[in-house]
Amino acid sequence: MFFKPKKTPPKREKGLKVPDDFWVKCPSCQSILPNIDLEKTAKVCPKCSYHFRISAYEYANILFDNGIEREIGKEILPDDPLDFPGYKQKLEKYKKIYGLNDSSIAGIGHIDGIKVTGFFTDFGFLGGSMGSVFGEKFYRAATHSAKSRIPFIAVLFSGGGARMHEGIFSLMQMAKTTVGVLELEKAKVPYITVLGDPTMGGVMASFAALGDVIIAEPGALIGFAGPRVIQQTIRQELPKGFQRSEFQLEHGQIDMVVDRREMKKTLSRLLKIMTSSYL
Repeated sequence: MFFKPKKTPPKREKGLKVPDDFWVKCPSCQSILPNIDLEKTAKVCPKCSYHFRISAYEYANILFDNGIEREIGKEILPDDPLDFPGYKQKLEKYKKIYGLNDSSIAGIGHIDGIKVTGFFTDFGFLGGSMGSVFGEKFYRAATHSAKSRIPFIAVLFSGGGARMHEGIFSLMQMAKTTVGVLELEKAKVPYITVLGDPTMGGVMASFAALGDVIIAEPGALIGFAGPRVIQQTIRQELPKGFQRSEFQLEHGQIDMVVDRREMKKTLSRLLKIMTSSYL
């Protein structure tokens, strides 16, 4: 009697390993998506249009023809004025993870050939919170726009509001950024804000709400205090979709809701209209 030998499965090649971040699960429709495909759609789910949060540099590369061509305030480093426990360690940790000195970047770029100044916040770095470096970068970028007479665009993912680690120094940035917006207004330079998920706290209570045109991404949480805090305070059930961008559009808080994949085209059209008198 003869026995057929069992076939041994082919050996896997050594060294082949799927990276941990190769697959991403959409929080909205639960679809499993390859990260490489998401990058082609500006980190928007191709199945349900859920907008993933993205980094400041990623957004700058989506909007600007050649990314940020010259950064403003890159050399400014955060300080620890209150000697807040663990703050220096947190700053060092996030610098290594995200390659940023703080929660924002600012710089010069072009949108369809139109020169603009951009300010971008990064939710990954301490919730995109507002500290002294944040305010100084915004003010420098805004005054550069005012003097150079080029449009200013702020793209925001900031859920942290004023950064508690810097106390009153952080709260002062609400006034400082507002003064930057006033400089733009005096120079009659267009100022557009793009609000991502989330845009809350001191950021929304200052410069984010002062744009000549205020655009929001779909489903973004926008406001000062969050829905849970409000509901616990007033002890009433809140309307469905409360504080989301569609709700804010319906109630006149913002001017339009735009899909990220259409954001550059929309901004280009607005800039051509708003700069037609002096460009």
